[in-house]
Amino acid sequence: MRTLLYLLDKEFRQFFRDPFMPRMVLIFPVMIMLIFPFATNMDFKNINICIVDNDNSNLSRQIANKIDHSSYFILKKMPSGYQQALSDMNRYGLDIILEIPENFEKSIFRNESIELSITANAVNASKAATGSNYLAQILSSTFAEQSALKGLENPQSLITVRNLYNPTENYRYFMIPALMVMLIIIVCGALPALNIVKEKEAGTIEQINVSPIGKITFTFGKLIPYWIIGIFILSIALVIAKIMYGLSPAGALWIVYANAFLFTLAISSFGLIVSNFSNTMQQAMFIMFFFIMIFVLMSGLLTPISSMPEWAQYITAFIPPRYFIEIMRAVYLKGSGISDIYPEFVRLAGITVLLAVAAVASYKKQS
Repeated sequence: MRTLLYLLDKEFRQFFRDPFMPRMVLIFPVMIMLIFPFATNMDFKNINICIVDNDNSNLSRQIANKIDHSSYFILKKMPSGYQQALSDMNRYGLDIILEIPENFEKSIFRNESIELSITANAVNASKAATGSNYLAQILSSTFAEQSALKGLENPQSLITVRNLYNPTENYRYFMIPALMVMLIIIVCGALPALNIVKEKEAGTIEQINVSPIGKITFTFGKLIPYWIIGIFILSIALVIAKIMYGLSPAGALWIVYANAFLFTLAISSFGLIVSNFSNTMQQAMFIMFFFIMIFVLMSGLLTPISSMPEWAQYITAFIPPRYFIEIMRAVYLKGSGISDIYPEFVRLAGITVLLAVAAVASYKKQS
């Protein structure tokens, strides 16, 4: 018993001797339980919708008003035609297009069959299906209300849904490009952090610290191997996705690799920053696990960023996986070109430069 108490006392003393660990033990559950549940949920809200109104009747305007006041939709500008709406789908991030045909109101009041067209951006299959169902409920309730007011039977309505970019609504196609990004994070983010801290604990890094090697040379000497490993891992993932799931990029493969070069450099730089501020493997593992949780929950991997609270969306602007996930899904499913993903590319490049500079600056070389 005395031996056990001695070991317990020793372990607790060692734990509290490092001021970092007690702080993380307090901060970690607070972040997980108080912040993440508000930032991440599977409720699809803020679905961007536009209406192509070919009828311009009181009824079509009433439908637009109902959609505008729904808690699920954000009504965007009313395009002049369906083709313009399709071109605006990528430009303005539209999720759904509702096309109301000519003589729509007259058909309702004549108790004639009516046909409405819904076009959904099915990159996120779950969001497309949920948004289409929400919209169908609004339309059905409006038809029922108008029929009751006019003393008519509920008209026969045919609502056709067209899914763009992922016609079969296969959720795997939405997840696989994002999982490739997470593979790079785990390997190229965690490994350099743990490897350098391991060198610190073993004392081998001191040989470099006392050598004339410059900070920039040292940093890129540590980054380039994981850069190569990250591209190799991505290549394996691309082959598996093609063979096992029949999924290959609809766009140019070079765009995938060009952005992967940037992202791998960004996430490896982040791993080096973590190692520069960690003295033990335990610290480095704790910090990397914490940030990997943030990357998983707030990068758009599971929860659409548009469905997050506004404050959480601001935070995601500084998370590099967000942009690479958006690029991968756009190239894989939409066939987007460099002009389509240019804003995400520029933001990813900017974050990469900042992280690389921070990795060099945070390395404390001892002469």
